[in-house]
Amino acid sequence: MMSLIIGIGVALIVVILYLIFRIGNLVSLVKDEKAATQSRNRTHAFLLMAFMILSLIGFYYWSYVHFDEYVLPVASEHGAITDHLFWITMAICVIAFTLIFIVMFWFTYAYQYEEGRKAAFFADNHKLEILWTLIPAVVMALLIFRGLRAWTDITGPASKEAEVIELVAQQFAWTARYPGKDTELGKIDFRLIDASNEFGLDLTDEKSYDDFKSQTLHLPAGKEVLLKIRAKDVLHSVFLPHFRVKMDAVPGMQTQFKFRPMKTTAQMREETGNPNFNYEMACTEICGKGHFSMRFPVVVEDEETYNKWKAAQEAWLKQNPDYYDKYVPKEKKESAMIKSGMSPDNGSLKQVELKTVSVN
Repeated sequence: MMSLIIGIGVALIVVILYLIFRIGNLVSLVKDEKAATQSRNRTHAFLLMAFMILSLIGFYYWSYVHFDEYVLPVASEHGAITDHLFWITMAICVIAFTLIFIVMFWFTYAYQYEEGRKAAFFADNHKLEILWTLIPAVVMALLIFRGLRAWTDITGPASKEAEVIELVAQQFAWTARYPGKDTELGKIDFRLIDASNEFGLDLTDEKSYDDFKSQTLHLPAGKEVLLKIRAKDVLHSVFLPHFRVKMDAVPGMQTQFKFRPMKTTAQMREETGNPNFNYEMACTEICGKGHFSMRFPVVVEDEETYNKWKAAQEAWLKQNPDYYDKYVPKEKKESAMIKSGMSPDNGSLKQVELKTVSVN
């Protein structure tokens, strides 16, 4: 309702301004042209000042009233740093915008046309030129170096305790790959990708035998997470807004992003007062007609619940036993059966490892 009232008010203001303009033109036909021109200049200058004042009031009022509608709660450790940098940049831009806006419209009012007035001419002003070059340069340098420090941190090497998760993008879906009990992801080879082996798992690598996939991104709260990101076809982009995570998924190369989730899904539901709240990951790169459907559910749990969930998952190899027969080397089949959970570990894994060492 409020939006409708505002819209009607704006329309009425536009109509009134148009009528004033028309009346001014008609009056100028019966008055002296010079006097009419002077009158129009004063009117236009006044209207421009009114536009400036109303625009600034509307801008600040709207931003203040609707602030909570476009600022999401922060749910990661580095998110506070990212937001701090964002709002510093926003404050600098808004202050600069406001000053330039005021000066620009004040000049149109103060220096409106008057008969006999001559413009002042300055060939140059070295002090002014140095000032307006030096101040933006210093401010920009400080912002860049502060931002570069944050960027280096979130894209740098993760700690040994970090939870490593791979995200694979394709038109038009996401898939997550998790390491099993060995806590290490197995090797991949893009030439091995097919309808079932969407990751391109290299089954000659023993680390891949207990890897498993998930259609939901599970994250442990309070623990560092390293996302390894890649794409199978076109450019995609990982976006986790509540965690302030955004990184492109680029075909032919791997990108990464590390962060520490700090609030479980349950905690966010309590904080937002929304019992149906759920985290979500989206693709923010236009990747084709089905781009809109690349929404990936995200669940953040305490570490104990997260570990229980991981322990209950089946290895990819166990779900695809045909690949065991075709692609697992003969000397590694027993190890593959045990690590993937296709058969229980009865001590034979150690024997296989000893045989491999003695053969080498």
